[in-house]
Amino acid sequence: MDLFIEKIQQLKGLMLGVSLSAVILAPLAIGISLYLLTHPKFLHLVENEGEFAILLTVLLTVVLVTSGIWLVAGIQQFRSLNSWNKRYYNYLKKREDLDRDISSKYHLDEE
Repeated sequence: MDLFIEKIQQLKGLMLGVSLSAVILAPLAIGISLYLLTHPKFLHLVENEGEFAILLTVLLTVVLVTSGIWLVAGIQQFRSLNSWNKRYYNYLKKREDLDRDISSKYHLDEE
């Protein structure tokens, strides 16, 4: 069980990186997409370029929705990792206390 917990602890760094990238990159993508959609020249493009403007609008909408989902998932993952850290350090502390109690009870710490 300890090996499993240690492996999860190692993977935590990767998961934290993915979570932070979602929290940083998703708002950036949302901001750029909203800027493009609300820019006056975009409205001019929509009026002049029919099919291309529709395709661009659909793609920007897909970016907005996907980035929103990615942002929510990143925040949830970050919270989950925080909770995992607290529980893991509590586990380590309890295990250390138990090891110390067993060692003192059976005089294993004496040479």
